[in-house]
Amino acid sequence: MDALSLTALAEEQVAAAHASSAGRSARTIHGGQTHALRQTVLALAAGQRLGEHESPGEATLQVLAGRVRLSAGDDSWEAATGDYLIIPPARHDLTAIDDSAVLLSVVTDRRE
Repeated sequence: MDALSLTALAEEQVAAAHASSAGRSARTIHGGQTHALRQTVLALAAGQRLGEHESPGEATLQVLAGRVRLSAGDDSWEAATGDYLIIPPARHDLTAIDDSAVLLSVVTDRRE
């Protein structure tokens, strides 16, 4: 197993977000169709947002760089580098206040 620098990956993805016409970039670092856990480094240029979407399952967000705002209904939370948020199981939205990169962890299949 090789080690992965989340700091370097965050910087790489922020640069890719700036180069993208959508202002965002993502790279899945663990998981996929055959895993219950999926982890993705997602970067957004300042002012960009994902837009409101359904929760894909149990999920958390760790801010690797920058500042973001997570909103769900009338509630919103701001988080900065090093902060950790539990994503509510409801429609939600993510906005980058600054150039930002987050580690999104999602459990898509509960195994018992």
